[in-house]
Amino acid sequence: MGTKTADETGATTGTEATTDEEKVSVAKTDEVTEAEDTAAEDTAADEIDDEDDLPEAAREEGPTGVGQGAGAVVSAALGLVSLTGSWVGTVASARQSLVGQLHAQTATSSDVAKLLDEGYGDAWKATALWGGVFALIALIVGVGVLARPAFGAPGKPQATWIKSVAWGGVALGVVGLLLAVLKYTDLLLDLPSA
Repeated sequence: MGTKTADETGATTGTEATTDEEKVSVAKTDEVTEAEDTAAEDTAADEIDDEDDLPEAAREEGPTGVGQGAGAVVSAALGLVSLTGSWVGTVASARQSLVGQLHAQTATSSDVAKLLDEGYGDAWKATALWGGVFALIALIVGVGVLARPAFGAPGKPQATWIKSVAWGGVALGVVGLLLAVLKYTDLLLDLPSA
C-alpha cells in the first residue's frame, strides 16, 4: 500500500513538494548572503583607507614612547636624588672627612679654621659636588625627553604624562643644581668661624 498520490493538477504531494520549497528558500538565502558579503567587502575596503579604524596589529609600527617615558622617570628620580643625597655623595663626603682628619693629625699647627675646612668643609663640598652632578644629569635627561618629539615621528604627539614627569625632572634638576652651587660656594650653610 505504498502508492503515491497525485492531485488532479498532476502535482505530487508529500516530501517532493517540501523539497522544492526548500530549494527555493536555499537559493534565495544564498543570493541574500552573497549580497551581504559584497556589501561587507565594500565596507571593509573603505575602512582600510582610514588608518585609525585598523586593528592594532595591522597599523604601521611606530615609536611607542616607552623610551621617552623611561627617560622622564629617570630624570625625575635623578632630580630627587640630587636634593636628598646619594650613596656616592655620602661616600665621597666620608672620604673627604677622613682625609681632613688625617691631615689634622699630621699637622703641627693648631689653626682651628684650617682644621674645620679640611675636616668638614671639604666633605661638605664633596656632597655638594655630587648633588650637582646628579642634578645636571637630571636636567640634561629631562630636556632631552622634552626635545625628543621635535626629532621623532611628525604628527605623533608626546603623551601628557611623559611631558609632566619630564618637566618635574627638569624642575628638580634646576633646584638641585642651584642648591649644589650654593652649598659648594658656602653661600648656604657655610662653616662656622673659628
